[in-house]
Amino acid sequence: MSGDHSHNEGQIDCGSRVNDSYKHKDKYKEKEHKHKDHKKDKEREKSKHGNSDYRDSSDKKHKEKEKIKHKDGSTDKYKDKHKRKEEKLKSLDGKIKKEKENGFASPPYVKSEPEDEFYQSPRHDKSLKRERDDDNDSEFKPKKIKTENDKKAKKRKQDDDIKSKKTKNKKGEVTDGKKKAKKEPEEKWKWWEEERYTDGVKWKFLEHKGPVFAPPYDPLPSNVKFYYDGKPMKLSPEAEEVATFFAKMLDHEYTTKDIFRKNFFKDWRKEMTSEEKAIITDLKKCNFSDMSEYFKAQSEARKAMTKEDKQKIKEENERILQEYGFCIMDNHRERIANFRIEPPGLFRGRGDHPKMGMLKRRIRPQDIIINCSKDSKHPEPPPGTKWKEVRHDNKVTWLVSWTENIQGSIKYIMLNPSSRIKGEKDWQKYETARRLKKCVDRIRNQYREDWKSKEMRIRQRAVALYFIDKLALRAGNEKEEGETADTVGCCSVRVEHIKLYPESDGQEYVVEFDFLGKDSIRYYNKVPVEKRVFKNLQLFMENKEPDDDLFDRLNTSILNKHLQELMDGLTAKVFRTYNASITLQQQLKQLTNSEDNVPAKILSYNRANRAVAILCNHQRAPPKTFEKSMQNLQTKIDAKRDQLSDAKRELKISIYLGQINNISKKKAVQRIEEQLMKLEVQATDREENKQIALGTSKLNYLDPRISVAWCKKFGIPIEKIYNKTQREKFAWAIDMADEDFEF
Repeated sequence: MSGDHSHNEGQIDCGSRVNDSYKHKDKYKEKEHKHKDHKKDKEREKSKHGNSDYRDSSDKKHKEKEKIKHKDGSTDKYKDKHKRKEEKLKSLDGKIKKEKENGFASPPYVKSEPEDEFYQSPRHDKSLKRERDDDNDSEFKPKKIKTENDKKAKKRKQDDDIKSKKTKNKKGEVTDGKKKAKKEPEEKWKWWEEERYTDGVKWKFLEHKGPVFAPPYDPLPSNVKFYYDGKPMKLSPEAEEVATFFAKMLDHEYTTKDIFRKNFFKDWRKEMTSEEKAIITDLKKCNFSDMSEYFKAQSEARKAMTKEDKQKIKEENERILQEYGFCIMDNHRERIANFRIEPPGLFRGRGDHPKMGMLKRRIRPQDIIINCSKDSKHPEPPPGTKWKEVRHDNKVTWLVSWTENIQGSIKYIMLNPSSRIKGEKDWQKYETARRLKKCVDRIRNQYREDWKSKEMRIRQRAVALYFIDKLALRAGNEKEEGETADTVGCCSVRVEHIKLYPESDGQEYVVEFDFLGKDSIRYYNKVPVEKRVFKNLQLFMENKEPDDDLFDRLNTSILNKHLQELMDGLTAKVFRTYNASITLQQQLKQLTNSEDNVPAKILSYNRANRAVAILCNHQRAPPKTFEKSMQNLQTKIDAKRDQLSDAKRELKISIYLGQINNISKKKAVQRIEEQLMKLEVQATDREENKQIALGTSKLNYLDPRISVAWCKKFGIPIEKIYNKTQREKFAWAIDMADEDFEF
C-alpha cells in the first residue's frame, strides 16, 4: 500500500505545480508561433486519446525545472523535490532502500506495483537529458518537442503494456515471460548443497506417468505389394509388420550378411500363419522392393512437409514431453531421460553380432514393471491392460523396467543426466578417482613387487593390473559363447591377441596388442613395457595355443575382489577415470598458453582431450560428410585470405597517399586476420579429430571440474567447452569449482 500512496501523491504533486508552466509556455508560443495554434490543438487531442495527460504535464514540469536550472545554475529545487518525496515514502513504510545514483529510491522488491512505478524513473531521466540538449539551442523549437513527446507517449504506452505482462518469479522479483524463461536454469535445484541420503536410499517420494508406448502398426496401403517368387501376395498384419522392418533396411549392408538374413527369416516365419509358412520357404524369392520404395517416398514426404505441419508435430511432441517427460522426486520436478519405449524392429548389434537380424518384439504393458512411491498417484496403464508389477523400491533409481527378448537383458527408464540422481553418481565417481590419486603410488609399488611372486595367479593379476593402469584397458567381463560378438578386455585377452618384440623401432621389450574391444572397436597398440612385465608375458604364453587365455588363472571377479582390498570402491573403471582425468589436467598445463586468443586456447583444450581419447581408445569412423565439410571450410579460408590481401593493399595505398585517417583500414586488416586464424584453427581441429571421439571421454571419464577451472583461469566461456545439455549435466561442477581446482 505504501507504494500506491506514493504514486498518488506524486500525481497530486504534478497536478499542483504544472499550471504555472503551462501559462508560461502558452504566452511564449503565442508570441512566436501563432500560426501553429491549430497544430497544437491537434497534438493535444492526440495526447488525450493516448491517455498521456499525466505524462505531458510531467514532461512540462521537468522542462520548466530544467529552464530554471539553466537560468540560475542551481539544481536545489530539483533536489529538494526528491528529498521531500523520499521523506514521504519513508514516513509511509520505513523500508526504503539506499538511494541509487540516479536519485530515485527503490521500494521493497516484494511489491510489484510500486517497483513497476519506480522502474519508470530511469526513462524520465533519459527524457530529461534529451530535453536539456534541446534547451541548449538558441531558438525554442516547439515542433521538435511535440514530436518527441508523442514518441515518448507511444514508448511509455508500450512499456506499460510490457509491465502489465510482468509476473513474479519464485524469488518475488518482477520479470517478464522471456526473461523468466532464460533465468530458469539459474533457479535449478542445487542438490549438491544439501545433505545426501544414507543407507542406500535414493528418494523418499517418486511420482510419474509411466512410459510412452510405440504406436500400433499401421498396415500398408493396398497398392503397396509384397512379391514372392514374382507373384503379389497379401500378408497377415503380423507377418507384414515384420516384413516392413526388413524392407526399411533393404539398402543397408546388414541385409546382405548371411547371419542377419538367417536370423530374420527364422523369426519372421514365427509370425506367419500356417498358410504363409507353407508358401514362403526361401528368403531369396522374396521381393521387398515395392515396400522399400514406399518408405523412401514417406521419408521424402516428411522432409518436404510445410512449416505449419512440422510445427504441429513439434507442438504434439512438446505436449507429450510435458506430460510424460518429467517426474516429481522429493518435491522437485526432474527430467526423465528416455520415457518412450523402443518400437519393435530388427536387432543389429555391434560388429559381427551372432544375433543380428533377430526380431525385437513389441513391448506391451504386461511386460512393464513400474517403480514409484506408495503415497504417489500410480501411473495408469492403457485402457484394458495392466502392468506386470508395481513396486515401491526407493533404493533403486529406475522408474520403469522390462526384459528385452534378444539377450534377456533388463532395460530401464531412468532420469535425465542433469538430475540429482545422475549428478550425485557422477560426483561420487570422480571423488572415488580422486581418492585413488592419494594411494596410487602404493598400489603401483605393490603390483611391481607381485611381478616377482612365486604364485602364477598373483603374477598374472599384477601384470593385468599394470595394463589396466598404464593403458587404461577395460577389465573385460565373462560372457556366454555365441551370445555376443567376440570382444575381449584385459582379463579375457587371448594369446593370439598379443605379439612380443624384444626390440622394435629402436625400443626394447615391445608388446603389440590387436583385438576387438567394447562395441567391436579394434584396439591396436604397440607399446614398450618394463623388462619384468615382458618376461612374465613370455612365461604366460609358454605351451599355449593361440585361442588360449593369456591370463588363464585370472577373471574379473578375482581382479575386482583384489581391487576392493587395495582401496574401498576401487574397480578397473576407477583406474580408467583417474588416468583420463589426470592426463587431461597435465596436458592442459603443458599445452595452454595464456597469451593465445580464445580459438587457439580451445584448440589446446581439444588436443588435451584428444590425448585422453587416444589413451581410452575412443575411436570413430570419419563422418560421411567429412571431406565435403573440409572442402567447404577450405573454400572459406581461401576467400578470407583473398579478402585479407585486398584489405592490406587498401591500407598500403592509404599510407602511400598520405591519408591521415586510415585507422579504420588498420582495424579491418586486424579483424580479417583474426577471422582467418579462427578458420585455420577450426580446420586443424577437424582434421586432427576426424577419427577420434572426444565426446565419450569428456562426458564419462573427465572430471568436469578440471574443464571448469581451466575455463575460469583462462577466461574461456564455458559455452565453448560444454553445450547446453552438458552444462545442465555438470551444473554441480560449474557451481562448485573455482580456477584453483586440482584433481
